[in-house]
Amino acid sequence: MEKRPISEGMIILTVMIGTMMAAVDSTIVLLALPYITLDLNTTIETSIWVILIYLLVTAVLTTQMGSVGDNFGRSRVFNLGFIIFTASSIASGFSRPFMGLSAIDFLITMRAVQAIGAAMLQSTSSAIISDLIPGHRRGRAFGFTAMGWNIGGTLGIVLGGIITYKLGWQYIFFINGPIGIAGYVLSKLYIHDEFKERKKIDFIGIITLALGLLLISYGALEISTGASRVSILTYMGTGLISIILFIINEMKTDHPLVDFKAFKSRMLGLSLVASYFQATGYLAVVFVLILYLQGVRELNPLAASIYLVPGYIIASFLAPKMGTFADKIGPTLLATIGIFLMMGGVSVYLLLGLQTNLLVLVAGSIVAGIGGSMFWPSNIKAVMGATSTKIYGSIGGLQRTLSNIGTLTSFVLALTIASLSVPRGLVYGIFVNGGKNALTTTDMNLLIGGFRSAFLLSIVVLFFAGILSYSRGSSVKKQDEKQNRDSST
Repeated sequence: MEKRPISEGMIILTVMIGTMMAAVDSTIVLLALPYITLDLNTTIETSIWVILIYLLVTAVLTTQMGSVGDNFGRSRVFNLGFIIFTASSIASGFSRPFMGLSAIDFLITMRAVQAIGAAMLQSTSSAIISDLIPGHRRGRAFGFTAMGWNIGGTLGIVLGGIITYKLGWQYIFFINGPIGIAGYVLSKLYIHDEFKERKKIDFIGIITLALGLLLISYGALEISTGASRVSILTYMGTGLISIILFIINEMKTDHPLVDFKAFKSRMLGLSLVASYFQATGYLAVVFVLILYLQGVRELNPLAASIYLVPGYIIASFLAPKMGTFADKIGPTLLATIGIFLMMGGVSVYLLLGLQTNLLVLVAGSIVAGIGGSMFWPSNIKAVMGATSTKIYGSIGGLQRTLSNIGTLTSFVLALTIASLSVPRGLVYGIFVNGGKNALTTTDMNLLIGGFRSAFLLSIVVLFFAGILSYSRGSSVKKQDEKQNRDSST
């Protein structure tokens, strides 16, 4: 049967919209969290789960949603992801007591449902690009999807500041309505696939990984609330046992959530691990910067957003160009330089103090943004270029799963380390109170010391990620040629 003509531009645009939606919500909620906490009459220890539940669910489900896409068609799962994400976003904006749930519990529940939709979009996006875009132009396509992530991050920060400050936090969720509808319509029109491969779902893996990540995250966050050592160790110890059971299960099952066989390929394995450590080392940095701007420097969300935007804009502009460059020279060198530039950007943040010119923060953001524009499209190209066509969905999902677990780890580590340097609960308190009349000079210096500890940890992890990235070698161009031959037969 003759293949239907496709529009590469519209495919890339549609995938960009899906990634952009997820990115908007990842940054927009950070700025709105203090207002959500006050408006829903809850504590920051509870409202923080509006962010964490989203990261947890996407981390656990992304690989399996990739396998579902392999089973039933990637376009079908991608389309359903738009529906679930959009509907739950709108419901989040209407959060109120419902069927015995408090308003905050309802919002957290809807964020979990939203994460299911996000997992569908994330797990299939790379596979769709790999299915429908030729290998020699794939880096450029991944550059555009990375641009969608950065545009979403920019929109989330800017719109989060404007909308939360002027209209109310509910509208940060309502904004996904028109974006999601547009993405669904475009997806139905332009994204079609015929490839399917029956695979079973690893339910034991899902349960043990979810339980392990949940307990470890909860136990780590309990450190900053002053919980007893016995309670903290019980949560984290039980979570670690669950993770060990997860690993044992994955090594025995025929349809694993995390396929450890993928790590036997040097290029694929090290690219996947680099994804994890890059996310662990970098993705909570923006949260620490928000604590600094709103807590120590006493800026409102709108003013804080202005200082966080430049890096995202730079990354959005450069990512497609860097993806095209990766098509020409291969991804390894470009991705590695990118990680070290991100490490350099975080190093600039070490200079931040009580009276530091905030242009220093902008400079760090720009350096890190350039690094991100180099790493993201190059590393995705390396992952998908070292993958056979039959398992695009599963490996694309695995890459997003490891990145999501890294993001969750990054968030928990940064918050925990920062809070260890200040009196109990102060990190939470200044985030809600905006720092006004909450901190003495001594407290501020302690808090800045905590932030620097978090930045130093980020630098160490990113350095390790850079070494891993460089160690993988550079053989993707030959794989691209093989995939092009396969797709033409």
